[in-house]
Amino acid sequence: MNRKTRKITSDRIFTGDGRAIADGIIEITDEGIIKGLFYPNTFSSEELEYYPGAIIPGMINAHCHLELSHLAGRVNTGTGLLPFLKSVVTFRDIDPSIIAGEITKQDQYMFDQGIVAVGDISNTTDTLSTKQASPIFYHTFVEMFDFMMPDLADQYYKQYLKVYEAFAIPGTLSVSATPHAPYTVSAELFDKINALNHAPTRISIHNQETMDESRLFMDGSGGFPAFFEGFGIDFSAFKPTGLTSIHYSINKMDPKHMTLMVHNTLTDANEIELAQRWNNRIVWVTCPNANLYIENRLPDYSIFKRTKAKVAIGTDSITSNWQLSILEEMKTIAKYASHIPVAELVKWATLNGAESLGLQNRLGSFDVDKQPGLVWINTDPMDPENIRHADKAQRIDF
Repeated sequence: MNRKTRKITSDRIFTGDGRAIADGIIEITDEGIIKGLFYPNTFSSEELEYYPGAIIPGMINAHCHLELSHLAGRVNTGTGLLPFLKSVVTFRDIDPSIIAGEITKQDQYMFDQGIVAVGDISNTTDTLSTKQASPIFYHTFVEMFDFMMPDLADQYYKQYLKVYEAFAIPGTLSVSATPHAPYTVSAELFDKINALNHAPTRISIHNQETMDESRLFMDGSGGFPAFFEGFGIDFSAFKPTGLTSIHYSINKMDPKHMTLMVHNTLTDANEIELAQRWNNRIVWVTCPNANLYIENRLPDYSIFKRTKAKVAIGTDSITSNWQLSILEEMKTIAKYASHIPVAELVKWATLNGAESLGLQNRLGSFDVDKQPGLVWINTDPMDPENIRHADKAQRIDF
């Protein structure tokens, strides 16, 4: 028995794999499974559902901190990373019911915005119940750090192992252990993370977000030593390497894993090429609005194009952003790096993100038999490839 399908058209169909089809048509089942992608005039106009503007696959938020949702609007903008981190630590102790409510609120917001999967950083189990009930697919990166204190690596590891085990529910949630950043993870803790992730998986690490990070690894200068001392952390075990932090990271991580390098605000072309020789399964995750919120600067996106780097898009947390919207991240990139074609931006926001989380076989593009979700973006029908003035991304229900 042939089941009825819907035929959905728009002024521009962005397929997720880098193509843009003018007046394209998507044939899809009531369960949201793609049956075909067609050019204009394949079907009679009476069969078509028309959405003015553009349609793209469901979007992937490749880097988020959902558990920080209760800190929306509490941390000042433009302070730089170190004052930002200090504020986050200061505001951590909030009533658990408030934390839970804000987590659920932001999960629903992302779903309404057309986000179908999230790579989420967790230091606690605060997001567990929301993820279990959410229609969004979550891969949880249980983030570990020991503040470069090797004598305490085992203590911190056991603390975060409990979080990992809570998320590692067979047949339900997707989880891996991950290092926080090169400046907070000792070699000893890297070894423990690598051992826990014994099978190939995906890991995430904050990379080269601030100049203080580079200075720390180059010669021990910058603001990090005083920052750690201010929290009573003994940072004496750290020794500068004379190289930027990404060298330390790739020497300590396991190249068998899909690796998400996050932020990369200061990463240069030589460093990208170095890392890609180490591991050809790197995805460079950019969170432009968070970069502007915290440090008021952006990566040089032309470097990623020049080195043929695979880029995905994240939001970071609502603590470091004005909203958890991948459309708003694409708009920011389009504003400051308009040389990047919109079809490529959509690929960053969909298929590349899906690949970073191992979901490319069912999400990320309008390939037959995938179930990626459809998102309508209200671009101008006369200029559907200009997303800078679009104010709405809305999932199409099935």
